Amino acid sequence: MNTPVDLQQSLSELLGDARLVATDLPGTSLQLWLIDAHNMDRAFTPDETRRILYEPPYWAFCWASGLALARYLAQHPQWVKGKRVLDFGAGSGGAAIAAAKAGALQVLACDLDPLALAACRANAELNNVQLSYCSDFFAEADRFDLILVADVLYDRENLPLLDQFLTRGQQALVADSRVRDFKHPLYRQLATLRALTLPDLAEPHEFRQVSLYHAQRSSTAFSVPAQPL
Repeated sequence: MNTPVDLQQSLSELLGDARLVATDLPGTSLQLWLIDAHNMDRAFTPDETRRILYEPPYWAFCWASGLALARYLAQHPQWVKGKRVLDFGAGSGGAAIAAAKAGALQVLACDLDPLALAACRANAELNNVQLSYCSDFFAEADRFDLILVADVLYDRENLPLLDQFLTRGQQALVADSRVRDFKHPLYRQLATLRALTLPDLAEPHEFRQVSLYHAQRSSTAFSVPAQPL
């Protein structure tokens, strides 16, 4: 398998010695092109730190909530099988690819970052699945059965998006490890999942506990009982 040239070039511009490697996602059959863990095990120069903070390569990591959601879909394919699915803030595409592997009818990976969409394309090819792509969630019609959301609520300014997901889909699954006072009248907690970010960023213990929330537009949609994992 050949490393995606455009992504490797973008990563090299941030961190000259950084390399993308095809990385197995624990507990799944998936692989993603992620930054080599060895590249993270060193001190960064002030200039590297500045570049990383200015334009962080989110797409070069599989964040804990994304990994947890990918595992959950693999274990509970009924959420996506035969469904039209949109992965909001798709990043490296782990949740979107997991949905496709679990039998979704259509999966649309949506992200504002062109590099993230390029990563989704490369990772879809790596896993032999077909995805569609978009950069503007609000340009999409209300045609989806399920909206997937992972690692989007890290910025509390994104919380109002919770009201928007059901304007494009009948249901939403939201995985988050950051917001501890999550309260929304439409969302209920389904499960507590354990996962870590890859490569491992040695994040605090609390950020390895991922909460999975579900919302649905009507009571007629299918329901899966809450289950701690």
